[in-house]
Amino acid sequence: MASSSRILEITVISGENLHVKDEAYVVIRPESINCYATKTATDNGSDDSSFISWNEKLLVNMPMHAKSITFEVQCKNSSKGAARTVGVARIAVSDFMEICVAENSLQVLSYRLRDWEGKRNGVIHFAVRVVVVEEVPTKGVVASVKDCGEKLIRARVDDKKSCGVVASSPFWWNYPNII
Repeated sequence: MASSSRILEITVISGENLHVKDEAYVVIRPESINCYATKTATDNGSDDSSFISWNEKLLVNMPMHAKSITFEVQCKNSSKGAARTVGVARIAVSDFMEICVAENSLQVLSYRLRDWEGKRNGVIHFAVRVVVVEEVPTKGVVASVKDCGEKLIRARVDDKKSCGVVASSPFWWNYPNII
């Protein structure tokens, strides 16, 4: 059974030449009903208000059918309580999911942001990596099964307790006991 999504580790690094005076944050939309948001930007300690840094890592569940992912820089207006979009970048998934790029490799990318009128409004810098399912720590676990009756999704053998052989066979949880 094939997975209907993949997990991306996206680190929103920073933005530059952004024209914001209020608290800015980034919303990531991976062509699904889910969206992911960073915390508001941290103070970078410089006098340059056009450079904002987030340095926040998000695990994004990206549908397999998705053709693009959208990054929106928004800012909160503390007096009105509403958020306004400062800039948007819509990025083709093929830009970072190329066949020649190995799984688990980290790519750092920069994209131009545009406002809703299409005018340039800064650049966003982020890193992206496809999370491999086997990265989940399984020390001491001989096998882990996704759901009853489905295929074995990962197995790790502890060298001290076995001879290094893993065998898999289907099983049924509620199968009637016939003797």
